Amino acid sequence: MVAQRKMASTRQIYGETLLEMADSFPDLVVLGGDLNVSVFTHLWRDKYPERFFDFGPAEQNLVGVGAGLAASGKVPFVSTFSVFGVGRPFDQLRVLVSQPGLNFKLVCTHAGILTGEDGMSAHGIEDLSLICSLPSFTVISPADTVETVQAVKTAASEDGPFYIRLSRAATPVVHEDDYQFELGKAELMREGNDVTIIATGVMVSVSLDAAEMLEAQGLQARVLNVHTLKPVDEEAIVAAARETGAVVSAEEHYFHGGLGSIVAQVVGGNHPVPVEMVALQGYSESAKAEELMVKCGLTAEKVKDAALKAVSRKQ
Repeated sequence: MVAQRKMASTRQIYGETLLEMADSFPDLVVLGGDLNVSVFTHLWRDKYPERFFDFGPAEQNLVGVGAGLAASGKVPFVSTFSVFGVGRPFDQLRVLVSQPGLNFKLVCTHAGILTGEDGMSAHGIEDLSLICSLPSFTVISPADTVETVQAVKTAASEDGPFYIRLSRAATPVVHEDDYQFELGKAELMREGNDVTIIATGVMVSVSLDAAEMLEAQGLQARVLNVHTLKPVDEEAIVAAARETGAVVSAEEHYFHGGLGSIVAQVVGGNHPVPVEMVALQGYSESAKAEELMVKCGLTAEKVKDAALKAVSRKQ
């Protein structure tokens, strides 16, 4: 029986979390790029206008000034859509943030295909590949709002460049309020010894549903939530490969350069076993988020099928 979960917005909880941190982090400043209401940084703008800077649709300037503020001792949280925050200012992120390793926090919403009705041009399906290619960046893709709150607070507390990936649409909540986020450590969501499903972001909920479906067929699937893609928890991935003998990765990102590529690299270099990937094969179109998930094969049924295929390839 697939669980029915509460839905909540990671982008909204991000904006609310910034407000909670204002007194604890007096050097925290927020920078926006013309989409402040959409990314919920307007909450900060309205309450702390002297600590807010808006650059409009000029993302290279947005990142450049954010880097300057970081170099001056501030803790900048820079936010816009993922297609604008990672793709357009990639050179600035590379030269001005990654190379000097500045204390710069990039939090982008509307990632993946869950931009829904915004259409193909807004599909941020390459962001993880791009940002993971930059040395010194820590990369987090929270599974839900509970994890998002703790990831944002962790980013503020830790030194160095961070990227946090959030969605437009409300997504399922998979954690209880007492959940404890641990940077760089995969979370064991479900025990299992027949196959491991390694998921990130919204696909964690989908993978838990797939594990329920597999149990009905007599297979016990381990489910790992890899919220931190960089640095990734290699120990947990290798242990999963060794103990279950088959691995599936699941992500709402292009199949090249994201979680699947990371998992394949770790497994191939340490304990080779069959690996199957559930991921985006390209851009899609304008539609409701749930419709796009089905059309693009990001469903519990598809994850289940990938797990069965991986199990069938065991030696």
